[in-house]
Amino acid sequence: MSAQAAPRGGAAQRRSLLSIGQVLARLTPEFPDLAPSKLRFLEDQGLIAPSRTPSGYRKFSADDVDRVRYILTLQRDHYLPLKVILAHLEQVDAGEAQPFTAGNVVSEGPSILRVDRRLSRRELETASGAPRALVQEAIAASLVPAAEPYDERAVRVVQALVELRRFGIEPRHLRGMRASAEREAALIESAVRPVLGRRGEGRPEAAEAARDIAGQIAAIREVLGREAVERIAR
Repeated sequence: MSAQAAPRGGAAQRRSLLSIGQVLARLTPEFPDLAPSKLRFLEDQGLIAPSRTPSGYRKFSADDVDRVRYILTLQRDHYLPLKVILAHLEQVDAGEAQPFTAGNVVSEGPSILRVDRRLSRRELETASGAPRALVQEAIAASLVPAAEPYDERAVRVVQALVELRRFGIEPRHLRGMRASAEREAALIESAVRPVLGRRGEGRPEAAEAARDIAGQIAAIREVLGREAVERIAR
């Protein structure tokens, strides 16, 4: 899964290489937001290195396509920033780490929750082990969406609420967390707006900057939370 440019082989090999348009045709059913600008951005960041024709057009091998799919999967399902994905890929390329599989979870980043599961309200209750009333209270407190379907993020939130109830903490006590998250989102949006540009030309760069900012805010929140707990434990 090397990011080095694909070698220029014989005529048969060159014919097997794909243009950006062909790569998009293969990957957009799985990643609808993928655009040429995203592929160029991944190349600019050093994550992929497609070969070039003499006239400068990018050409992608099958390995290049697999690498793009891998990167996009780590972004979509695990919310990993590109700098973390790049470091991971460099380790994989050097033989120092194994590519991600279902049993080999890359643990860096603010979340490794899968989002491809789609659950009904009843399935959410079953998966989280929560009574129906608790799920309804979580919805009323804006901690999980009101509408189906639900994903693993909702399962994780409700599972946490089940555990917190053991300590007398109810969903209504956490109602302010959604408002706090929305304020952070507004702050991040304001920060990346200059990167986005008037016509959205910088969308990949803005998305990556937003992930980076969110990660830094999460790090500060974690430190402040730990400090608060340490004060209680003294």
